[in-house]
Amino acid sequence: MQEKKFADISTAATPTRSSEQVSRPVPALTIVSHPTPHRAGERLLLGSLSSGGSVSVSRVGPDFVRPGGPLGMPLADTFLSRKPLVFERTETGGIRLRVEEGGTQVRVVHEPLVGAREFSAEELAAGIPLVLAERIVLLLHLAPSIEPDIPDDLGMVGNSASTRRVREDSTRVADLKVPVLIRGETGSGKELVARAIHMRSPRRAGPFISVNLGALPKELAAAELFGARKGAYTGSTQDREGFFRAAHGGTLFLDEVGEAPPEVQVLLLRVLETGEVYPVGGHAPVSVDVRLITATDADLEDRIRQDLFKAPLLHRLAGYEIQVPPLRDRRDDIGVLFHHFAREELAALGEAHRLDSASQSEPWLPPALAVRMVRFSWPGNVRQLRNLTRQIVIGSRGLPGLQATPRIEQELDAAASPIPKRSIPLASPAPQRPAAAQEPAPSRRKPSDVTDTELLEALRGTAWDIKAAAERLGITRPSLYMLIDRSPSLRTVGDLSTEEITRCFRECKGDLDAMVQRLEVSKRGLQRRIRELGLTES
Repeated sequence: MQEKKFADISTAATPTRSSEQVSRPVPALTIVSHPTPHRAGERLLLGSLSSGGSVSVSRVGPDFVRPGGPLGMPLADTFLSRKPLVFERTETGGIRLRVEEGGTQVRVVHEPLVGAREFSAEELAAGIPLVLAERIVLLLHLAPSIEPDIPDDLGMVGNSASTRRVREDSTRVADLKVPVLIRGETGSGKELVARAIHMRSPRRAGPFISVNLGALPKELAAAELFGARKGAYTGSTQDREGFFRAAHGGTLFLDEVGEAPPEVQVLLLRVLETGEVYPVGGHAPVSVDVRLITATDADLEDRIRQDLFKAPLLHRLAGYEIQVPPLRDRRDDIGVLFHHFAREELAALGEAHRLDSASQSEPWLPPALAVRMVRFSWPGNVRQLRNLTRQIVIGSRGLPGLQATPRIEQELDAAASPIPKRSIPLASPAPQRPAAAQEPAPSRRKPSDVTDTELLEALRGTAWDIKAAAERLGITRPSLYMLIDRSPSLRTVGDLSTEEITRCFRECKGDLDAMVQRLEVSKRGLQRRIRELGLTES
């Protein structure tokens, strides 16, 4: 009797993890967008919140680390304040975020955060995008407190808990002969998982054959899969090998297995039971040594109830099941995936230097675009993200950074997740000045609406106090720095030579205010340069 090539088992349960591997979720901050592009995906676990502590985050600490990596570094962006953002756990299981007065400006999606704000456990589970100083986008979400030590050499980009779980499952089953059924929505990366299993299996030197059953004509599906003899059907002028025999010694991946015609389902079941195929028009079986991996986005159990799919076949196919999560359930992977796809597209265009030499003066990935991507529901999953990345990269050729077209922005906004509910500010309101002394606060403006003349007048009228000038113009401080950098009439401290600063210091006798008025640059920046040069202020 011929030995069977496939194990005769039903659906296998995932092996039980040891107590050291069990990981409870804890709040975390993951970088979605940063002026240094490759930092996307770095994470800070807020584990101490579970024990009633608090975590303070500023530009100088603590360190954000790539999951599984040994070293990290703080956010380290000079536009962020040294005054920390304070994260605390609430009694209801949510998170409270406190922002100190004069500290880093924080926006929750489109809404500025003033004082403090609470986020519910439900919001935390969905993920909350936080924009810091219009420069950095962080995702506040839940992450495993212990990251399993799973090799990252499977081609699966991302460090979310669900991505690492898929990586772990793929590694666990790779060296076995059991058939694998991969479930997941369209575009979620099921074929990538199948290839990863093949590449870590003893069959890696053999062929990997990928077949979309939904694309095969029903009348030719059997011949395409199992082969056919010459003359077996009209137009058959020679023997056909078939995909099973082409994959001999390797792996056959059948996508959209739920679309297999009834007669093909019967033949698939026979192959799984005997390790033999019957070519169409043939009279003798042909032995094949094939590892079968299948995938579907269909509800096979529902198709069984409708008599469209055979239950015994499902039991055979699902020797081990892997569930690939939709992208909307792994939003902390979006930043690192976008960076990965952007690098691929730029390399294909011969413009990889655009990413490697990205300047920290402006975020390469605009925060508004990053927030849109995090909030988008991604019905096409990773495949859709890759396509959108390609469109953005190509559409931004010739520009210093990335820019989405109005059509892309509308597409992202049309299927965005709800904005987190606004909570009541927890900080006490600031004391009001007497009515006669109050100045009406200007409404928010677009930086592009500020003229060069207005910019210069605001800076001179506030003695080059950046914060006061930004408030007068109704824009953010990062936006003001951007306007100064782009202005043909203004200089920054970095534009000043050592000789010019030294001469002005001597002529003004070290009077910093007088130097600011003469040089017309930021007082804070000039003070820093003076100290770097070893000059002593008066």
